Amino acid sequence: MAKYFIQGGNRLAGDLSIHGAKNSVLPILAASLLCKESIIHNCPSLSDVRAACNILGYLGCEAHQEGDTVVIRSESLSCCDIPDDLMREMRSSVVFLGAIISKCGKAKVSLPGGCELGPRPIDMHLSSLEKLGVHISEDHGYLDCWVPEELRGAVISLPFPSVGATENIMLAAVMAHGDTIIHNPAREPEIEDLASFLNSAGGKIYFMENGSISITGVGELHSTEFSLIPDRIAAATYLCCSAITGGEILLRDVVPAHLTAVFPVLEEMGCTIRSDNDTIYLRAPGELRPVKMVRTMPYPGFPTDAQAPIMALSCIANGTSVFVENIFESRYKQSAELARMGARIKVEGRVAVVEGVRKLYGASMVCTDLRGGAALCCAALAADGVSEITKISHIQRGYQDFDKNLVRMGAIIEKRDVEA
Repeated sequence: MAKYFIQGGNRLAGDLSIHGAKNSVLPILAASLLCKESIIHNCPSLSDVRAACNILGYLGCEAHQEGDTVVIRSESLSCCDIPDDLMREMRSSVVFLGAIISKCGKAKVSLPGGCELGPRPIDMHLSSLEKLGVHISEDHGYLDCWVPEELRGAVISLPFPSVGATENIMLAAVMAHGDTIIHNPAREPEIEDLASFLNSAGGKIYFMENGSISITGVGELHSTEFSLIPDRIAAATYLCCSAITGGEILLRDVVPAHLTAVFPVLEEMGCTIRSDNDTIYLRAPGELRPVKMVRTMPYPGFPTDAQAPIMALSCIANGTSVFVENIFESRYKQSAELARMGARIKVEGRVAVVEGVRKLYGASMVCTDLRGGAALCCAALAADGVSEITKISHIQRGYQDFDKNLVRMGAIIEKRDVEA
């Protein structure tokens, strides 16, 4: 088991390049099942990526990563099920369901694992797949799915723009017979990246003017080579880490348009932000101001994954900030750990009120989830003294070389392997 030991009080400044998007690579790795060979560039080195490659290997694919490139060969599968231990390695493993059904006409998977962020019902996934012709039964924690005849296009209206449900529909419909229309789909950049990957392999996926997605099924997908978009949540996290220390940072290899909902919040807190085609510059103020309200929403609204790092900033802002979480339940688990540092946070249901304090103090903390863990590190960078942070495996699921990147910008962090 590894821990971070972070000495707070050091100003973070410098240049940093952002790795490929975690939330893009995982559905695209699932989509690689449908291609003969996939070469994916700008792929981050993450434990979730390794978990996805383990699933691909179990299914009978050849998958290996060298540097930031992953090569997958999926000409034939040896099985169409994913065992419980592999599914539990990452919550987004359910995205393999649509791809396996499309490839095999059947699938058997256990319910997924990953961060505990409250219930993430997959009813929308299952009801949408049923409209495409999939029969589904649940047996002792396993989903048993099969297609009696063939996958057929359908008109599917989602009650909520679920990212995972949209991805599963795209993966199942891309080779289905006929046309599929998804009304009220998720609109995240990672959805567009998945569509671009599938289209690069011969898919026919289009984004309509009214926001719906049109999919015309094709007989097969061919081999493809593709480069992932940058990770917008990693970019937002590093901006927060610099801002909380009064720093100055230049991010490279980013898409500023993907962060337009985050910029106004940082500017409200007093940060200066400038951006061009692929860089973002931030200079922090002498004192952070509070933000009146951060309300998480589906894209293009404020991303739920950026809520926790912004909360860390608000802990030392000069005033009171309010957060409203509209995507997941139990998304404030980091608040109890931040309180160990002296933060003043009151949580009631989906609302959190943060009263800024003059100073945070180093403490022993436990990562509760991926983004919450990053927020603890962010707060520790500004704390007085040393913080000890455990269960950093959560952080390694979504940030490549997190500690090394922070050290590169001037942080004092030591990663130690200790006995469990």
